[in-house]
Amino acid sequence: MWTTIIIVVLILYLAANVILYFWQEKFLFKPEKLPADFNFKYPDQDFKEYNIASGKGVNINAIHFKIEKPRGVVFYLKGNSRSIKGWGKFAIDFTRQGFDVVMMDYRGFGKSTGRRTEGGIKKDLQTVYDLIKEQVAEKYIILYGRSMGSGFAAKLASLNNPRMLILESPFYSLTKLTTRFVPFMPMSLIMRFPIRTYTYLKYVNCPIKIIHGTSDKLIPFKTSITLSKIQPDLTRLYSVIGGGHNNLHTFEEYHRMMEEILQSKLPGAVNPEETSLNFKRKGTKIVTDNK
Repeated sequence: MWTTIIIVVLILYLAANVILYFWQEKFLFKPEKLPADFNFKYPDQDFKEYNIASGKGVNINAIHFKIEKPRGVVFYLKGNSRSIKGWGKFAIDFTRQGFDVVMMDYRGFGKSTGRRTEGGIKKDLQTVYDLIKEQVAEKYIILYGRSMGSGFAAKLASLNNPRMLILESPFYSLTKLTTRFVPFMPMSLIMRFPIRTYTYLKYVNCPIKIIHGTSDKLIPFKTSITLSKIQPDLTRLYSVIGGGHNNLHTFEEYHRMMEEILQSKLPGAVNPEETSLNFKRKGTKIVTDNK
């Protein structure tokens, strides 16, 4: 009897692994598909729609939100749900501060077509990034990745030289994130979309800004603490007290942080001789390393 039970359990376990391997897209991605003739409407924004051929049978639909005399361009990589039909409303957070915004739908989202793979999505992102570079120098391009988009944004930044990388509610890796919910499954073996944010950040050379809510139930705040330690000299972590995973835009503090990040000049090196950086306390007397 016990032998039979063990065999049945093993068969069910293997079946569950097979289902997760082939059907994981249905769990990871929640796309909203739009008809090819759908008309985007953003009454308060000036925008232009583009359809970009990124490969055989692959069409990437994107929107360019425009302002007069922009200070730069924000390439906004959205999360794993809906389409740019809904995400477009967040463009105002950047256009009001003097930046154009480019948003695109991943394969299978909105009007974008093509078989969805991690490598394919990365190729599409580079294609769009290259088109942006044709119009503006990289020193004026800011990469913004939210949740699922944070991993893709980190990868793109590691291969290019943007002005800045901003990550909102990022994950360490998609493999580690999914393991939190199914700890008994060998996700490191069956994940077809591992998206290793932590690895990509090692090769980023621009300033990195991380924004995370302290009450995020999907991706814990401690994840961003860990990510911020990968390149501490380039990274600054911003915490939105009480913020969750999908509501940071409802906090005034988030918008104040964005103003600080977008309006600030690129940071330079700190001169230890002009600050308290090298001060140490010895008894009641403050001394420096060179005295």
